[in-house]
Amino acid sequence: MSTYLGMPTLPVYGKGNLNAVDSFPAAARRELGNTQLRANLEHATHTIRDKRLRVVGELPDWEDLRSAGSAVKESVMARLPELLEEFEKNFTARGGIIHWARDADEANAIVRDLIRAEGVDEVVKVKSMATQEIGLNEYLEEQGIAAFETDLAELIVQLDHDKPSHILVPAIHKNRTQVRDIFLREMPGVDPDLTNEPAKLAEAARSHLRRKFLSSKVAISGANFAIAESGTLAVVESEGNGRMCLTLPETLITVMGVEKLLPAWSDLEVFMQLLPRSSTGERMNPYTSLWTGVTEGDGPQNVHLVLVDNGRSAALADEMGRSALHCIRCSACMNVCPVYERTGGHAYGSTYPGPIGAILSPLMTGIQSEENSSLPYASSLCGACYDACPVKINIPEILVHLRSVDVESKRAKKVPTQMDLMMKGASWAFSRGRNLGLLEKGLPLGRLAAGRKRKITKLPGIAAGWTQSRDIPAPPAQSFRDWWAKEHEGGRPAADSARGEKTA
Repeated sequence: MSTYLGMPTLPVYGKGNLNAVDSFPAAARRELGNTQLRANLEHATHTIRDKRLRVVGELPDWEDLRSAGSAVKESVMARLPELLEEFEKNFTARGGIIHWARDADEANAIVRDLIRAEGVDEVVKVKSMATQEIGLNEYLEEQGIAAFETDLAELIVQLDHDKPSHILVPAIHKNRTQVRDIFLREMPGVDPDLTNEPAKLAEAARSHLRRKFLSSKVAISGANFAIAESGTLAVVESEGNGRMCLTLPETLITVMGVEKLLPAWSDLEVFMQLLPRSSTGERMNPYTSLWTGVTEGDGPQNVHLVLVDNGRSAALADEMGRSALHCIRCSACMNVCPVYERTGGHAYGSTYPGPIGAILSPLMTGIQSEENSSLPYASSLCGACYDACPVKINIPEILVHLRSVDVESKRAKKVPTQMDLMMKGASWAFSRGRNLGLLEKGLPLGRLAAGRKRKITKLPGIAAGWTQSRDIPAPPAQSFRDWWAKEHEGGRPAADSARGEKTA
């Protein structure tokens, strides 16, 4: 007889907005049909990419900074339990309260209870990837609590009942005319003569949000960094809405993944150079907010931090993939990715799109998650993401690793897949020249299947994935090996030639 001690089963896989609804190939095919989306993405990603190249080129020690950032993050992953305990001690010593959440369900319930304890049914929010990951907005809505996004791009997406498609610029898939139409349709009290001028759109959003800032008692934020030696949290942003959320309400609830730690203040110097240049192509962030617990008479007096695992322990357990947790959410990999530029973020299904999402989501949910198992294949392995990453995450290497994990996980089911059978057949064919020669005798059948257009446009089974996006030319009437035997070996059959057999 055994006694349950309440110990969690490891690894703890992530929940919430991490699992794709459709496989990447199906979702990408759908998004590729949106020509406006593709035009918007091309313009936006090229603009950000060009700005980044200019400001990165100004620093003679940029590669040294990347190496330093990578080294700090490696140290954090190696000492994560120790640093979390140090951070907790320093954060609580200064009046903050820490809540630990194993997954999205626990994190959402904690935030709900904290809001209800304040007796309110409305909150304002700073842009936060962690709250998107756990599906906090949707959960709070089900609980009768309205969460208002205050970041301009997040507000646009929320008003349009849409989902973000980019880590840094959630509304990157929309142009300013579309934004104006959304404001006219969804924003109460907006000027009916609103134009699509950026300044006018920003003014409309500012007027709409100012009332929320001044009336909300509770705010929810994420955090870009947490400094273990002092118990300090940091948020960097471009608009000032974060500063309003972090200072005006009486209660501040921060939701943060456990990997966001930095050991010391001196480490923050490195990332304050890496992050703005890699994300927005700026030399520094317009707004950097830092807070350490509670300060009497200044800012929120009830300060809470929800530290979330939600699959991060599973990613950490993967020796090859754990460096995905080094990510500082700059989006540089997305802005250089030829796949993301054409499909957009919605094709990835998860909160984390693009190259980093193609490795982070499967690591956090487990490759056995059927839809997410297709994400590691959403890459040409060109390596542009690795070159752009400010903390040197080798995304192509992890993609290849996850592809192998996916193949092995399917093989473990002991039921041969189509790929297994194809590889077995290829092994047989290439093991002996005679075997390959026998297969080559079927070339006329391939020409027959190609028809008069001399193209094979549709193949069955797993091979259908190839012909969905390309045609196969008709095979030649004669194989190269047969041609060589005829021209150079007196017409000896290719199969016999390969075996070195003599013919009469």
